[in-house]
Amino acid sequence: MALDKHTEAAGNDTRESSVEQKLVALYALQHIDSRIDKIKIVRGELPLEVQDLEDEIAGLETRVEKYNQETQEFEQVINEKKNTIKESKSLIKKYEEQQMNVRNNREYDSLSKELEFQSLEIQLCEKRIKEYTAKLDAIKSQIDNSEGVLKDRIEDLTSKKNELNSIIEETQREEEVLHQESLISQDDIDARLLVAYQRIRKNSKNGLAVVPVERGACGGCFSKIPPQVALDIAMHKKIIVCEFCGRILVDAEIKERIV
Repeated sequence: MALDKHTEAAGNDTRESSVEQKLVALYALQHIDSRIDKIKIVRGELPLEVQDLEDEIAGLETRVEKYNQETQEFEQVINEKKNTIKESKSLIKKYEEQQMNVRNNREYDSLSKELEFQSLEIQLCEKRIKEYTAKLDAIKSQIDNSEGVLKDRIEDLTSKKNELNSIIEETQREEEVLHQESLISQDDIDARLLVAYQRIRKNSKNGLAVVPVERGACGGCFSKIPPQVALDIAMHKKIIVCEFCGRILVDAEIKERIV
């Protein structure tokens, strides 16, 4: 079937290129764009893998930084508890000396309560130190694990970047030339037809919008082309698309002019 009424009308305008010239221009553009696609396929998933690794590394670095902050906080609390124990021991010694010189039971009982309080304070601080030390050890273990993973990911990232950069260096110049050729080829195609080409190409998994008829079948979806339709394609009188996949069809003659 024909691409659409507007495109067919544009093809009938004597001021514009003939349908045959448009088909040649379209297939030439497709040939160039397919070569660009192949370059991108060579790169594969590397750009995405690099981005994923960079994101993971950033997350790991943030996690390690957080762990380090928690480590400092726990170490500070442990030191505070140790200082409290020192102060309590100093007070205990002081109160014991004062007990030796009390003048009555009231003073003795008061000092005894202070001694008991400071002893309990020491026990509580020792308990907290034990708890915080266990948490600190767990955090340090997490830091070691995270830093180990981080090191591996950084090595992976370096390897992936080197691989990607090597591929880019090999293909960048060719891709730039092809992009320029693609832009030049687009200038030879009227706006409506170019929009249709880009739409079909975008909706095709392999990026093919213009395909040749091969062995009586569509070169895109491999559906059989009716003999009358194949004859119309060979006549180059109108732009015809596959009724199954919607790709623009050209015959072997058009293909041979470009390939």
